[in-house]
Amino acid sequence: MTAETRVPEESKLPLSQALLLPRIAIESTTPVIDGGEFAVKAVVGQRISVTSKVFADGHDKLAVMIRWRPLQDESWHSVVMNDVGNDGWEGAFTVNVQGPHEYCIEAWIDTFASFCYELRKKHEAGAPVSLELQEGRNLVLQAAERSDNELRDRLMMLYHALSGLLETEQVALFLHEDSAYLMTQADHRAYLSISTVYPIDVEREAAQFASWYELFPRSISDHPARHGSFNDVHTRLSMIHDMGFDVLYFPPIHPIGRSHRKGRNNALTAGPDDPGSPYAIGSEEGGHEAIHPQLGSRDDFRRLVKAAAEHGLEIALDFAIQCSQDHPWLKEHPGWFNWRPDGTIKYAENPPKKYQDIVNVDFYAAEAIPSLWTELRDIVVGWVEEGVYTFRVDNPHTKPLPFWQWLISDVRAKYPDVIFLAEAFTTPAMMARLGKVGYSQSYTYFTWRNTKAELAQYLTQLNASPWRECYRPNFFVNTPDINPAFLHDSGRPGFLIRAALATMGSGLWGMYSGFELCEAAPVPGKEEYLDSEKYEIRPRDFTAPGNIIAEIAQLNRIRRQNPALQTHLGLKLYNAWNDNILYFGKRSEDGSNFVLVAVNLDPFNAQEAFFELPLWELGLPDDAQTQGEDLMNGHRWIWSGKTQWTRLEPQMPFGIWRITTP
Repeated sequence: MTAETRVPEESKLPLSQALLLPRIAIESTTPVIDGGEFAVKAVVGQRISVTSKVFADGHDKLAVMIRWRPLQDESWHSVVMNDVGNDGWEGAFTVNVQGPHEYCIEAWIDTFASFCYELRKKHEAGAPVSLELQEGRNLVLQAAERSDNELRDRLMMLYHALSGLLETEQVALFLHEDSAYLMTQADHRAYLSISTVYPIDVEREAAQFASWYELFPRSISDHPARHGSFNDVHTRLSMIHDMGFDVLYFPPIHPIGRSHRKGRNNALTAGPDDPGSPYAIGSEEGGHEAIHPQLGSRDDFRRLVKAAAEHGLEIALDFAIQCSQDHPWLKEHPGWFNWRPDGTIKYAENPPKKYQDIVNVDFYAAEAIPSLWTELRDIVVGWVEEGVYTFRVDNPHTKPLPFWQWLISDVRAKYPDVIFLAEAFTTPAMMARLGKVGYSQSYTYFTWRNTKAELAQYLTQLNASPWRECYRPNFFVNTPDINPAFLHDSGRPGFLIRAALATMGSGLWGMYSGFELCEAAPVPGKEEYLDSEKYEIRPRDFTAPGNIIAEIAQLNRIRRQNPALQTHLGLKLYNAWNDNILYFGKRSEDGSNFVLVAVNLDPFNAQEAFFELPLWELGLPDDAQTQGEDLMNGHRWIWSGKTQWTRLEPQMPFGIWRITTP
């Protein structure tokens, strides 16, 4: 080796460091996000399944264990991992309290198990084992000498018992489970290796299982000329509850600016009575901390929060970090914004869309750090103290990720029940990253997945790493901003199809009011609502003919009654031989609840298909009998064999069947 090719001294591994490296390798551990940089998502009561590759040189037996704890606890819990072959190990633990947790994997050479393995092999092969038995007795004596009290006494009893037995009897006693238990308690854990410690964020159940209903309080009115109020919303609580929703979400409820106020259908000029977009936040009456005076007083809001809770509904608010040009901040904190050389301020844009009524803050302006950040945090905390524990955040992907990572952790450190929903329709990497930095759930691409191939691919992706660890999808079927093209001309069947896909596909789903009435009139050529409620007051007759209220109520009832449906995880696609029928199943982790779902994706025609019952998952042969129950109408029957047939009509374009063994 020439001088030019000699390895630099600083890159060589000194022997002193090599001797300190772990002898046992622990790698490919799951669930882990980005090597432990971010916390894996979980909810209270969830079973965390852990897998890892653990191995060492030679043929010694390893002991591998999961250790975990809530961060608030000083002591750790532990559970043994099982060897599943090919260096694979698996185990599980259940998180029963809310808050941050952590876990790691410990592995060591199990000297006594290795001894017993070799002893059994040699004894069964008829080889002499007298020396091995002496080695074993020495292991027991050494274990007793490093033990105390009762354990030491029991190990000494074992040692003396072994010393007085014949060889065959000694072998039997060494291999007895009681001996293994005692030696495990005294194990000195040779070559102990400990993995990286990985974080887990354990939230309340509503972070994973909830049904959202969105409405504009100002539209709960009997006439387009009368501005609805919080007091009017009381009249809707019973029906929303009866439809099975548990989150009632309002777009921004703050004062609306008048400068550049939008008119009907996003017109650049507003009429004198046009209410404006609630996303143009702020006027002389206040900003993000204030309530639009026509909606009512703060006491009215508090009464509504209380009344909603009595109906089993949690109020969610929109957190939209944007300002009208009348927002008090522009005068009080001009340094929080970017101004043009001519003294004007640039309004928001999302080409080709323009939002002349909105301006954005600059998070990294010199005068904005830290005052803007803390002000926004304090606004969230202020609403939490009014009883709001759920926030839908408008366009979080256009704000700095470090801001969200700080704000969410800071708020939840004091108020762990707070849930943040990300309204982010952007690139996959950014959507996943928002989940990693703390968002409990997120809007999704579901809105634009319509064909069997598209839906199958997307549902599979959401169930695979890394998405399953960091991202909880909320399947909103529509929003005030999105009138999906699929609904424009598909009529009532189209709305039923999307409702079934959303409610069965994820533990989280949402709808914007009007969906239950099958509203779909679009702006020609766009996925936007004609006469959008964002720019006008829109009273509705919620009992209008053709509604799907009863079907939505039953879908939500099915979700509550079947634990398998209370998460997006565990979904498996099965064979249905028709490209217009999506067929999948979900089974609870304990196996007791198994629901099959078949959806006709064609809103205009009946579709038929042969399909497979997943009898293999029930441990049944292909000719077994199972019981089916239609969860929409309660009808029951017996299925014989694996291959079955269905016909799904447009008037009821889906089947939801609970499968059990007779």
